[in-house]
Amino acid sequence: MRARRGRPRRGDGTGLRSLAGQVFALEALVALLVIVAAVLVTFQQARQDVLQDARTRSLAVAEAFAKAPGVDAALESPDPTAALQERAEQTRVATGVDFVAVLGPDGVRYTDARGELIGRKATGDLSRAAVDGESYTETFRGAPNDAVRAVVPVVDDDGRIVGMVTSGIEVQSLRGAVEGRLVVLLAAGGGALLLALGGAGLVSRRLRRQTHGLGPAEMTRMKEHHEAVLHAVREGVVIVGADGRLVLVNDEARRLLGLPADAERRPLAELGLDPRTVELLESGRTATDEVHRAGDRLLAVSVRPTVPDEAGSGSVMTMRDTTELAALAGRAEVARGRLQLLYEAGVRIGTTLEVVRTAEELAEVAVPRFADFATVELLDPVLRGEEPPQDATLAEMRRTALSGVRPEQPLQRVGEVIRFHVPSTPMATALAEGRAVVQPELAAAEGWRAQDPEGAARALAYGMHSLLTVPLLARGVVLGMANFWRADTAEPFGAEDVEFAEELAARAAVAVDNARRFTREHAMAVTLQRSLLPRVLPEQNAVEVAYRYLPAKAGVGGDWFDVIPLPGARVALVVGDVVGHGLHAAATMGRLRTAVHNFSTLDVPPDEILGHLDELTGRIDEEAEPAGAPGGGRGRREESITGATCLYAIYDPASGVCTVASAGHPGPAVVDAEGRVEFPPLSPGVPLGLGLGDVPFESTELRLPEGSKLVLFTDGLLEDHGRDVGTGLRLLRRTLERPDRSPEQTCADVLASLLSPAPRDDIALLVARTRRLPADRIAEWEVTRDPAAVSPVRNAAAAKLVEWGLEETAYAVELILSELVTNAVRYGADPVRVRLLYDRRLVCEVSDGSSTSPHLRHAADTDEGGRGLYLVARFAERWGTRYGRRGKTIWAELRAGPDGGEGAGGEGAGGEGGGAEPGPAAALDLDLDALEKLAW
Repeated sequence: MRARRGRPRRGDGTGLRSLAGQVFALEALVALLVIVAAVLVTFQQARQDVLQDARTRSLAVAEAFAKAPGVDAALESPDPTAALQERAEQTRVATGVDFVAVLGPDGVRYTDARGELIGRKATGDLSRAAVDGESYTETFRGAPNDAVRAVVPVVDDDGRIVGMVTSGIEVQSLRGAVEGRLVVLLAAGGGALLLALGGAGLVSRRLRRQTHGLGPAEMTRMKEHHEAVLHAVREGVVIVGADGRLVLVNDEARRLLGLPADAERRPLAELGLDPRTVELLESGRTATDEVHRAGDRLLAVSVRPTVPDEAGSGSVMTMRDTTELAALAGRAEVARGRLQLLYEAGVRIGTTLEVVRTAEELAEVAVPRFADFATVELLDPVLRGEEPPQDATLAEMRRTALSGVRPEQPLQRVGEVIRFHVPSTPMATALAEGRAVVQPELAAAEGWRAQDPEGAARALAYGMHSLLTVPLLARGVVLGMANFWRADTAEPFGAEDVEFAEELAARAAVAVDNARRFTREHAMAVTLQRSLLPRVLPEQNAVEVAYRYLPAKAGVGGDWFDVIPLPGARVALVVGDVVGHGLHAAATMGRLRTAVHNFSTLDVPPDEILGHLDELTGRIDEEAEPAGAPGGGRGRREESITGATCLYAIYDPASGVCTVASAGHPGPAVVDAEGRVEFPPLSPGVPLGLGLGDVPFESTELRLPEGSKLVLFTDGLLEDHGRDVGTGLRLLRRTLERPDRSPEQTCADVLASLLSPAPRDDIALLVARTRRLPADRIAEWEVTRDPAAVSPVRNAAAAKLVEWGLEETAYAVELILSELVTNAVRYGADPVRVRLLYDRRLVCEVSDGSSTSPHLRHAADTDEGGRGLYLVARFAERWGTRYGRRGKTIWAELRAGPDGGEGAGGEGAGGEGGGAEPGPAAALDLDLDALEKLAW
């Protein structure tokens, strides 16, 4: 029997040739590959974890034992083995490592878990610990066993390496731990494979029943043919059987002929076709491009038999509409206009990262080319930059943007709350279903009219007749909605407008969501940065200070400023700028500001402060980009400090000298009392964190008359849109030239002249007007290096305190001066000077040409001296050491008031030293002349 052409051959439904069999094989193969890869990766990770854990534990045990009290002394004892063997074994058992061994500097074992190894020299290269003093871990291979071990040097109080401690875990122990995990991994992988094969079998069985065992190629070909005829072919196709009934009709033929949905299997006479068309189909003859009428259309019809050369077969008719060419051309023009509008929307919407402006751009794009009026409503959390709620069906929204072809309009104003409490309104329906909703006739929208009868009446009277509303969705969450209204345009919105509105809303929603996220991150960064900046300036008399800090509109940066009181009535003024914007820059700024505070306690010149800060910045970069990280640390490169600038200035009100050093930061402006402005030249220095630590920083001394203003700023004040640094400096000079203004007025004038509406970088501005310590508040004496010269200086200081009205502090000051001057005379170098400063506190300073600094210690009962510095610390509120370019200054601060005679104690400050517990001077009966004979 001859088979008909075009009919697919049916398979037997089994084996890999069927679609079901191939799907089963593919699923099984994919499952096997995934499970094997997962087992291998997990096993490799387990090996790495066990090895890393062994290194960490070994190093921790070795360091703890090496730094334990008494270990260094035991190594220098006659019998280290007797002193340390039991401790080493206890440590090994307690920590779970395989061995803890103590070695001499030459590598000979003093202790070991295996007694026969004591006295033998450990194998391997131990020079990194024995010579370089480095603690390290390594994978050791050799006798007695391969192991992961750590080697840590033991250092005595003098810094000598007196031995080493090794601890570790043998490789055999690690291998056992890894193999134990392997068994579990293999069992889990086998179980997962069985589950995957079972699932694949069930899927394959179900698929075989549904496909009747056909192969993929056969099913694909049948599906392609069917879909092409029904939907893809842009000509009408009608197939009529030999019995005169309609067998198949595609979408285009159904549209052209106006056939009902149940047209299949009905006789041709019942379909309402043109009689000439029915006669042609029933005749069985062939035709090519015959013109037939279908309603108001003219169709070009062609007819062929379904099976050529076979009598009694059906017919297939194809047709095309010759009357729609003009309509198609018109629709193409509309489509081109819509595409152009979408392109313009992509360019115009989202030009800024502001939520409100983005909504306004959406409304402006839609009017007048798509709608006569457009409104955009957003949820309040979106306007604040917060995450929108998951269910916004009945939410209240705030009108954010409104645009129209005429200025007057009947819609609610921007800023008003829009509520959708009637579920049948187009807005509520669009929110509930997450799609655009068209209301062609607003007069017929009862739900819309019921929600706000007065507003609806005004809109209808105004001429509003059609509405298209679409929700703004991003990541599946509603941000708001857009409403498009027509009043002047006679044509209402139709179904063809929905797709365009949804595309336009989708693009706008992404832009709104991006602006919302930026608003949130910007607010978080501003909050973080403001919390890291000083909130209240410290009290001090050296300068009168005013400041301003303004974050950038486009993103918070790393600008900061600080005012730090220093010993000796001095003050440090700091401004800095971290490269970059965002949370990382703000956090980095906080770290650098804290570091500046800590380094300031060293009481060293500004260039040394910047040197310490540069070294710290380099270490922070190394921590942020570890050398051993995968990919060489590239994944964390953006978290490192790519550059920071800093300007550090110390002003001394006693001398009027301001010492300034810069690390790549713009220099300050100096304004004298007459309003003359000068930008003193400074050594620019290199920015911090650029790996140029070998380049030293330089300090510059400026002599500032009383009443001068020192203006420190970041480059964001000078540079802005269309303005370079030179132009900014000229504007700043002109602004600062106005005399007789306080620092607060100066800050306000500078920002009024140089600040743009949307600064692109942070701005930090610090204005300090200098004060001088009155000459009658300063007392200085030169002291000869003779013990007999101490008493005259002490007496002169007591007289000066009486002159200042500080008799209560005289005893404490005499005692402190006795100790400090005696020490300078005995152990210092010329010249020896004494200075008293009476500011917010009374400051005693003793300077000499030696750089040796005393240290506070506890003297033994048999010591003749060593208690002097303890007395200084007890009677002074703070004390410390400040080093100069030649020699040092030891200073002590006392409270200048009725209780100034008491040692107030407190926290230490300065290069060395600190406060002590309070103790009234009256409680001590000390002979000051006798104290001069004692040394510390």
